[in-house]
Amino acid sequence: MELTVLGSSSEGNAYVLQNTGEALLLEAGIGFKKVLPALDYDVSKVQGVLVTHEHGDHAGHLNDVLSYGLPVYASAGTIEGAKRFMNRTQYEPAVIEKDGDGYQRLQIGGFTVIPFPTQHDANEPLGFYIWHSETGGILFATDTFYVKNRFAGLSNILIECNYDQQQLEDNLIAGRIDAERYRRVRHSHLSYTTCLELLQANDLKAVNNIVLIHTSKDNGNAYRFREGIAKATGKTVSVAKPGLVLNFNKTPF
Repeated sequence: MELTVLGSSSEGNAYVLQNTGEALLLEAGIGFKKVLPALDYDVSKVQGVLVTHEHGDHAGHLNDVLSYGLPVYASAGTIEGAKRFMNRTQYEPAVIEKDGDGYQRLQIGGFTVIPFPTQHDANEPLGFYIWHSETGGILFATDTFYVKNRFAGLSNILIECNYDQQQLEDNLIAGRIDAERYRRVRHSHLSYTTCLELLQANDLKAVNNIVLIHTSKDNGNAYRFREGIAKATGKTVSVAKPGLVLNFNKTPF
């Protein structure tokens, strides 16, 4: 199984998990014409598309995805909020229903998906724990200032590492950002410190890859984030950028 990063910023987010026979798309934040080459133009292998929330950099190209008849899964709140992106297609996303205190487990081809709530300025945003026999457990958490859950059996991690608190404050003092943007970043995105705390709160012994996603170019430092988390965890750490391809198997080989 491979991970391909197609976008990981406020300009657009999209990731592909795939082997020779099946693919799972994460987010619909870039035009589907840019996704097709990563699939070798084989749309039939796509088992489904997971969307975390309704903001345009994650759901802005839902119309493209739906127009191919691909099954899209999102919370009811996300679907409601993203309707402005779905005005030219006959297809509708599937609602991820609440099941007691949590959300229903999904079986999407060979991928088992367990959704969980995240903390963002959106209507019912979600993160996803994804399991496949080739990958083991994958954590996918983006656009959240905190993650309440802890996760067992992790082999690979895609996690937001958006900003550095001191850098954010320096930008506010220097007038490079205003008070509203400062507040929104703090209450909507995962800081370097909180990202590291979350990683250290989980069992990482079987983890092969930690991929830092959605890093701010203004309020963060991707190189320092990667170096700091690699040193603290002893794991292989990458910063997501378009074109990055990684082995996402549960073994490093």
